[in-house]
Amino acid sequence: MPPRPTAAQLVYGSAAVVVSTLVLLLLTQARSVAGVGFVATAALGLGVLVAVTAADPRRRGRTYEAAAARVSEPRAAAAEQPLHSTRAR
Repeated sequence: MPPRPTAAQLVYGSAAVVVSTLVLLLLTQARSVAGVGFVATAALGLGVLVAVTAADPRRRGRTYEAAAARVSEPRAAAAEQPLHSTRAR
């Protein structure tokens, strides 16, 4: 059984469908049934694509781990240089 979509996937996908439908209808000025049907189909496809790719927890986990590894590396050069001089002027 495939995994269920997360709340973020549902929100992103729904928002993409609504926004892309409005934008495409305004840009194309579709008035025929076929034109509106094409716009609705394209918007639905875009919404599905956004929902599948936007909140993929597998991709997010790898990115987080890579960023955490970069942040946790100590910087030797920065440790050798003091931020300010402690000498009194």
